[in-house]
Amino acid sequence: MIRPRRSLLFMPGSNPRALEKARNLAADGLILDLEDSVAPEAKEAARDQVAQAVAAKGFGKREILIRTNGLDTPWWRDDVAMAAKVAPDGILVPKVSTVEDLNAIGAQLAESGAAAEIRVWTMIETAQAVLSAEELASASRDPRTRLAGFVFGPNDISRETRIRMLPGRATMIPMITHCILAARAHGLEILDGPYSDLSNSDGLALECAQARDLGFDGKTLIHPSQIDACNAIFTPPSEEVTQARKIIAAFELPENAARGAIRLDGQMVERLHAEMARRTIAIADAIAATSKP
Repeated sequence: MIRPRRSLLFMPGSNPRALEKARNLAADGLILDLEDSVAPEAKEAARDQVAQAVAAKGFGKREILIRTNGLDTPWWRDDVAMAAKVAPDGILVPKVSTVEDLNAIGAQLAESGAAAEIRVWTMIETAQAVLSAEELASASRDPRTRLAGFVFGPNDISRETRIRMLPGRATMIPMITHCILAARAHGLEILDGPYSDLSNSDGLALECAQARDLGFDGKTLIHPSQIDACNAIFTPPSEEVTQARKIIAAFELPENAARGAIRLDGQMVERLHAEMARRTIAIADAIAATSKP
């Protein structure tokens, strides 16, 4: 089943008011954070608050991920054990760089008795992770890894590599496309990292449009004010959906059943366009379904 992931909003696990507010936001998903937004002395309290919030449910159709601490910290095993108990849709693990990391995460979930439905997402935010993106993605063939997708993390990559974060992200396009190709080659989803300048709505819109055109499934966000613009940009336009339905209808005509390409509105349309049209329709229908009470 296709699930819309236009907007996944990071929410600090140490802030009970934010966790409560998240239940009514228009984001497609929420990432309840135990890592960057939580001070070391607040890790245990944040873990308990996130556990209570997820166990209480009430998030509607929103996808719920818990971002654990990294494997190089003393907190990650307890984070994973908690997630296994309260059963979010998945966990997001930062700074995963090797297949050995994926295997360790899968083993900890299994040891903690996690249901098979709990999926693993990983942050691609180290130089090694970018270089190993195809190897990491291919590990999804092993069901024990539970790997469902990547989240590209430009800020940490910039810090580690000293590649500057410039407007338009020209310096990072090679890395971004490499990770997208790796994800698509193995049937994974991939989300763009957050846009940090909360005062620049035009910059956010441009980066969302760029992310969409590059092939990301959606974008992670750091503030509720970014949700509406992100959702609008990642929603297929009505005219695109109308054209997609027209393509499908044309190929379903008896006279076109055996044809690989047809003429439609003065243009040649191939079967591959029909496949793309089906995905457009599926995404549009899934978005419409999530907006219903």
